[in-house]
Order: sequence, then structure tokens, then C-alpha cells
Amino acid sequence: MKNFGGINWKVRFNNPQFYAQVLIAILAPILAYMGISYDEITTWTKLGTLILEAIGNPYVVGLTIVSVYNAINDPTVAGFKDSDQALDYVKPKKEAK
Repeated sequence: MKNFGGINWKVRFNNPQFYAQVLIAILAPILAYMGISYDEITTWTKLGTLILEAIGNPYVVGLTIVSVYNAINDPTVAGFKDSDQALDYVKPKKEAK
């Protein structure tokens, strides 16, 4: 599964930043459409209800899909893939000082 679809999933799944980015990409359009802020989700029941309402709304599902696509796609490479250099990474690259 390392480079499935031209994306280095193994490195992404080992990077906590990736999870935060995808979670925000899912929640932000849902909350914006529903007119709710993060601090209003105070119970698991409210979160579950919100997610079920979002799944039942095709427009919100479309917004969420576009948002997740934007979170996953590397805009520095043509198409939906990682660069050849990124495909060779075994862990997230750290900038040299």
C-alpha cells in the first residue's frame, strides 16, 4: 500500500499532521454549512447527529469530498499523485537547517 495510486500513503499515515489535515477537511465544510462552531460539539451524540445529517445532505457530502481532495492532493505535481522524490520517502521529510 506504500505507493497505491501514486501517493505515498505509508508516510502520510505515519504523520500526525496528515490526520489533523483530513479531520479538519471533513469537519470544516460540515460545520460551516450547518452554521455550527467547534465549541458547540460538546457530546458524542451531537457529533454523531451532525455527521448523520451531513451524510444525508448531498451538497454537504460534495463539499466534504472536495475539501478532502484538496487536503490530500499535492498541488506542486501535475495530476493526483506525489512527486517521484516524495514516493521514495520512508518517513516525513524534515527541512535541512
